[in-house]
Amino acid sequence: MFSLGQDNTSSKGSVKYGELLVLGCNGALPSGDKGRRKSRFSLCRRNKANGVKPSTIHASCTPQAAKAISNKEQHSISYTLSRAQTVVVEYTHDGTSDMFQIGRSTENPIDFVVTDMAPMNQEGPLIQSTISRFACRIICQRNPPYSARIFAAGFDSSKNIFLGEKAAKWRMQDGLMDGLTTNGILVMHPHQGFSQGSKPGQWREISVCGNVFSLRETRSSQQRGRMVDPESNELVDGSLIDLCGATLLWRTAEGLATTPTVKHLEALRHELNAGRPQCPVGFNTLAFPSLRRKDVLDEKQPWAYLCCGHVHGYHGWGGHRDPECQERECPMCRARGSYVPLWLGCEAGFYVDAESPTHSFVPCGHVCSEKTAMYWSQILLPHGTHAFHAACPFFSPEAGQQKTSQVLTKTSGRS
Repeated sequence: MFSLGQDNTSSKGSVKYGELLVLGCNGALPSGDKGRRKSRFSLCRRNKANGVKPSTIHASCTPQAAKAISNKEQHSISYTLSRAQTVVVEYTHDGTSDMFQIGRSTENPIDFVVTDMAPMNQEGPLIQSTISRFACRIICQRNPPYSARIFAAGFDSSKNIFLGEKAAKWRMQDGLMDGLTTNGILVMHPHQGFSQGSKPGQWREISVCGNVFSLRETRSSQQRGRMVDPESNELVDGSLIDLCGATLLWRTAEGLATTPTVKHLEALRHELNAGRPQCPVGFNTLAFPSLRRKDVLDEKQPWAYLCCGHVHGYHGWGGHRDPECQERECPMCRARGSYVPLWLGCEAGFYVDAESPTHSFVPCGHVCSEKTAMYWSQILLPHGTHAFHAACPFFSPEAGQQKTSQVLTKTSGRS
């Protein structure tokens, strides 16, 4: 049932720190996984440490500061205070940690390329992305307990991070500078880990130096929130990372070891289909397609009326006379509402347990276990630059327009 007994080693024998999964993907990107652009990314110990840590601070535009910026072998962060003053912080090699960078850019410094999860029904070209080209970096300790910490902003091809005049920035008590990126990197740590008893935590913003702050009044405001001292930028199993356009789920190696495998999800599908559920009207047998054909409509596909939860095989009657009205009338209870195909949630990393798929999300129709659906229905994910919505993790948050009050529909009904 579970992939129990695994340790922090990957299939290649190296130490695995954890994995990042893109919300809104049901096992793969809609356009397919290609190279560094994919729905999940494993962070494993590198052959040679590439972590960095702050060292020398140049408080003005000195020749040494200019040299640090121009040196492509030297990591540095530049804080522009005015046209006349720029504080440059040099970073030196840290042999005890590995650094992984995430962003929209396809340049070599980015390990995991993440693009916007656009609405599936959107027509025309995409609007300008709100995901930063060099969004954030994760620093993992190479030795046990292999802690992973997140920091806003990533180093570019010249190994520099630039915070311009308009970026929120400030000097800390220890003399170091700190700041926030334009649209910010938000993090939410769940209470009690990622399990059946998990509860959502508070969304916080992470600074360039890894400090934790309450959210700004608006996503790109120059006024930072208040510093939240007791909280940390250390990722825990189930931490959510929002890049303003895409949201990532962090799963630790230990957490993944107790997560149902794809093989187990396939076994649950076989078990569900073995019961030979029938459409209560057409009396035809219903069956979920294999996980390899998870996005292809099948003639035996179960369909559900989302207003009442009754499950049927596909039928053409019950539609509204107005062709623009998408509502259908359930033949079992005559309730009117959306009528959609049901799809199995195939990304095992999103499950908080290994129970049978009995509940679906509204309005996308993705089916998973009850506790998994309940957990995700409680989480309000950042939506755009100012709103928060509950959303199905197997379906694009932007496309779903989920409603918290309607997120559950039982599929075991009378099918």
